[in-house]
Amino acid sequence: MGASVAETRSDKSSRDKPWIIRTYAGHSTAAESNKLYRGNLAKGQTGLSVAFDLPTQTGYDPDHELSRGEVGKVGVSIAHLGDMRTLFQDIPLAQMNTSMTINATAPWLLALYLAVAEEQGAPIAALQGTTQNDIIKEYLSRGTYVFPPAPSLRLTKDVILFTTRNVPKWNPMNVCSYHLQEAGATPVQELSYALAIAIAVLDTVREDPEFDAASFPEVFGRISFFVNAGLRFVTEICKMRAFSELWDEIARERYGIDDPKKRIFRYGVQVNSLGLTEQQPENNVHRILIEMLAVTLSKRARARAVQLPAWNEALGLPRPWDQQWSMRMQQILAFETDLLEYDDIFDGSHVIEAKVEELKAQTRAELERIGGIGGAVAAVETGALKRALVESNARRISAIEAGEQIVVGVNKWQQGEPSPLTAGEGAIFSVSETVEMEAQSRIREWRGRRDENAVGQALDALERAARSGTNIMPPSIEAAKAGVTTGEWGARLRAVFGEYRAPTGVTVETVSSGAAEEAKLLIADLGERLGETPKLVVGKPGLDGHSNGAEQIALRARDVGFDVTYDGIRQTPAEIVAKAKETGAHVVGLSILSGSHVPLVREVRAKMREAGLDHIPVVVGGIISPEDELVLKNMGVRAVYTPKDYAIDQIMVGLAKVVEKGLERRDGPSNQPRAEAQVY
Repeated sequence: MGASVAETRSDKSSRDKPWIIRTYAGHSTAAESNKLYRGNLAKGQTGLSVAFDLPTQTGYDPDHELSRGEVGKVGVSIAHLGDMRTLFQDIPLAQMNTSMTINATAPWLLALYLAVAEEQGAPIAALQGTTQNDIIKEYLSRGTYVFPPAPSLRLTKDVILFTTRNVPKWNPMNVCSYHLQEAGATPVQELSYALAIAIAVLDTVREDPEFDAASFPEVFGRISFFVNAGLRFVTEICKMRAFSELWDEIARERYGIDDPKKRIFRYGVQVNSLGLTEQQPENNVHRILIEMLAVTLSKRARARAVQLPAWNEALGLPRPWDQQWSMRMQQILAFETDLLEYDDIFDGSHVIEAKVEELKAQTRAELERIGGIGGAVAAVETGALKRALVESNARRISAIEAGEQIVVGVNKWQQGEPSPLTAGEGAIFSVSETVEMEAQSRIREWRGRRDENAVGQALDALERAARSGTNIMPPSIEAAKAGVTTGEWGARLRAVFGEYRAPTGVTVETVSSGAAEEAKLLIADLGERLGETPKLVVGKPGLDGHSNGAEQIALRARDVGFDVTYDGIRQTPAEIVAKAKETGAHVVGLSILSGSHVPLVREVRAKMREAGLDHIPVVVGGIISPEDELVLKNMGVRAVYTPKDYAIDQIMVGLAKVVEKGLERRDGPSNQPRAEAQVY
C-alpha cells in the first residue's frame, strides 16, 4: 500500500508554484487605492488587479457631463500621469505583476503605466502584467466600448505589436470570456466566442503589412485569457480542459505553430459574480470556494492567476476585510493543502474525457457557424452573438423563476437566520460623493500647471498617428508625459474614429412564468382606462455598460403588453427625460449597476420636475443598499428592485401597479374589477 501512495504522489521538493493570488480592487482616488494595494500586498497578495472607474474606462475626465455620479465608483479614477504616479507610489513596478481591466482606453492606461515605470527606473522590457484589451467582448457584454469595431480592433493590434517588440513579458491582450458568462453565455458560447475573438485579433495582427511574420509565434504565445468559473463544477473543469486543448489545436492547425511552449493556454480567472445572491449572502462564500476549485484542481488546465469576488458583492462595494477573506481562501488551498504536490488528478477519467470531447465538438461547430457569418467582428456587427447571449440569459432567468434551476436561499429554502455579517455600520464600503468634487478640483489644478504648448503638440502627434495608421502607442506615451488627460486622449481619438452607438431593440423570444398572465391582465386593464397601450421608458443613465438587466426588463415588459422604449447605454438624464416626454411615458425605469444611483436619480428627478413630468412615476433597479433605498424613495421613486427581485414577471406586476396608482392619483380609484397583484 505504501508503494501505491508513493507512485501517485509527487515529491514535496517538486511542489508546483502557486498561481498568482490577486484581488480585483480600486476605488475612489489613486491615493486611497494605493493604500489598499499596499495593504493587500502586505497580507500575501502576489499580484495587482486594477479596477478603473467608468469615466477612465470610457475616456472621459471627471468633470465631463457623462462622468456625473460615476467618479471613483466601480474603480479608481485615473485622469492623468499624476494619478497613475500616485496609484503606484512605493510599489516597485519592476517587481510587480499588474493586471489592468481596461479595454477601449487600454493604449492610454498602458502608456501611463509605462511612463510611471520609466520614472521609477524600471526597465520597460522587464515589466510583467496584462492589459485586458479585449474590445470585441465589450460590444457583447460589458459595454465600455468607445470607438466603432474596426478602429477599436486596430488599437488592440497596436498594443500587441508594440508590446511584442518593446515589453516582451507583457500580456497585451486577455481574451475575456468572463463577461460573456456574466451576460448569460453557456459553456459552449463562452468557449466559442472567446476563441473566435482571439482568432479575429490574431488574423488582424498577421495581416498588418508591417508585421514581421517571424515574430508571430511570440505574438501567439503572449495572448492570454481571462475566464469565468460557474457553479456547475464538473462542467467547468471540463470547459477549462477543452479550452486548453482547443487552443493548442488552433495554434497547430490554423497558425502552424510548432513550439509547444507557445501553444500553452495561459489564463487568469475571476469566478462567477452573476450567481452571487443578495439573499442569505453568507452562502456566497461556499459558491466562491466551489468555483475556485474548478480552475485549480486540474493541473493541466490550472489558472495562472486567480482573483475571487467577495461574499457581499451583491450588496455593494466590498471592504478590505471582505477582500482579505477571499484572499485567505486562495492561500489556504495553495499552501495548507497538498493539491500542488500531485499531477493532474482527472487524467484517465472517462467522465471527464467524454464531457471534454462533447464540449470541443460543440465548440468547433459554433466556431464554424461564426466563421460563416464572417468571423467575430461581423457577428458582433450583425447582432448575431448579442441576440444569442440575450436569449441564453433569458432562459437562465426563466429557469430560476420556474424553480427548474435551484438557487439556495432564493427560490428554495428561503427561510433562514439573519446574517450577522450584514449587521451594523460598515457592512459594505461606500464611496463619498465628495470624491467626484475633489477629482474635478484636482484635474483643474493639473491642467493649470502643465505646459499647454507641449500638450497641444502631443495631441496633434496622436491625431496624426491615428489618421495615418501608424502605431498609437509611442505618441500616447509622449502624450502621457506631456500631461494630456484621459478625456483629452479620448476626445481626440473620437474626433478621428467616431463614437460607437450600439443597436437596440434586440428581438428575441422570452419564456415567462405564470405571473406573466397576471401582469398581462393588469396591463390590458390599464390600456382600456388610458385609451392607449401603457408606455415604459427604460433608461441607463451614466456610464454603466452592464445592460443585461435592462435588456431583460425591456424584453419581458414588451411580452406582457407594455409599449417599451429602450435606447441603450450611456444616456444623460436630460436624454432620458426628453424621451419620456416624446413618448408620453406612463412609467420610467432606471437601471444603474455602478453604485451611482443616488446622484443620477436625483438629477433625473430634478429634470423631470423642470420638464413638467413630475407626475410620471420612476422606478429604479440596481445594487442598492436598504439605506439608499430609503433615500431614493424620499426622492419620490415609487419602487426599488435589487438582485433579490429575481422574478421578472413579478416585477412586471409591480410596474403595472405603479402605473395604476399613478392613474388613481390622477383620476381617483377605479371601480372596474382587476387582477390582484403584489406590489414590490
